[in-house]
Amino acid sequence: MSKSIRSLSVIAKEKTWQENFYSKMLVVISVTLLAGLLLLTIPLYAPPYTIVLLSSILMYSVISVSWATFCGPSQYFSLGIAAFFGIGIYSTALLSESWPESPLFLKMLIGGLASAVFSLLVGFTTLRIRGMYFAIFTYGLSELLRHFVMWWEVNVTGTVGRWIPIVDNSIVYSHMSILAIVTVLSAYLFLKSRYGLALRSIGDAEVASEHIGVNVSALKIIVFAASCFFIGASGSLIATRWTYIDADFAFDPIRNMFAIMMALFGGMDVLFGPILGAVTIGVVSDVVFVKFPQVNRLLLGLALVIVVLFIPEGLAGLFYKNKLLSRSWLQFLKRFKLKTQEKE
Repeated sequence: MSKSIRSLSVIAKEKTWQENFYSKMLVVISVTLLAGLLLLTIPLYAPPYTIVLLSSILMYSVISVSWATFCGPSQYFSLGIAAFFGIGIYSTALLSESWPESPLFLKMLIGGLASAVFSLLVGFTTLRIRGMYFAIFTYGLSELLRHFVMWWEVNVTGTVGRWIPIVDNSIVYSHMSILAIVTVLSAYLFLKSRYGLALRSIGDAEVASEHIGVNVSALKIIVFAASCFFIGASGSLIATRWTYIDADFAFDPIRNMFAIMMALFGGMDVLFGPILGAVTIGVVSDVVFVKFPQVNRLLLGLALVIVVLFIPEGLAGLFYKNKLLSRSWLQFLKRFKLKTQEKE
């Protein structure tokens, strides 16, 4: 009789957990879609400068969330953002030359797929190494692509750079908003799934994860390629805001630092941390760059020092830490009040 009661209680607890999980997921999806609808209505009343600034913030949000979704749980520190971002830019440039009337959505899709295919080749060969070796390799890969494209254009095609037809800022912004919504929802659903749990187990103990049945190599390669797809797609979209691009601009390594600093400054432990970092650093750097263009990169170094010394868990981690501390103090006060009442 007791065993049947225990089994019923276990089933009831599991059912309650599943209901809570699905209700939380429904709330998150609804809030994200509502925020997306609000973003899409901004061009109706916002000035042109705000639309351009929000497009840049959304672009860095996509890059930071994509990077943190893979690198955070797996603990593979990639410095190859500029490589996949530049592939997306050059995919748009080449497609615009061969088919000038191509729709923007197709450019975004092809740029993302080109980056994902290239990341699959990289993942098959390099995701067996980790730590500083993986970081050094991915950074070297960005520099290799930059110099190879520059050499190819000068010695083979006889050109330096590409011309890209400009697309209206409102259209770029609407596509970037949709891409940001899809990126955040995909990251949330993945991190809450068993595959996200498996990726976290790989980051904690890769050998142990392999022994308990996790297909370590396949999971790392697929998630890495998916994150690079969104990075390349954002590069394809933002490239249509520029008239001319070249290898130095497309594969600029400073984008690595900006995107990673946004993820670290906002906090990688929660999903909205990289978004918070992208909004904060994006707005501050834009204001500083307009008034003091020489100290923009100095601001990046200052943000890195602040993160390392004072907020290693980021702004979101600081918020959750204070929230937990306030909860513990409330619990302590409640227990103290109950003890005094019992004594009385």
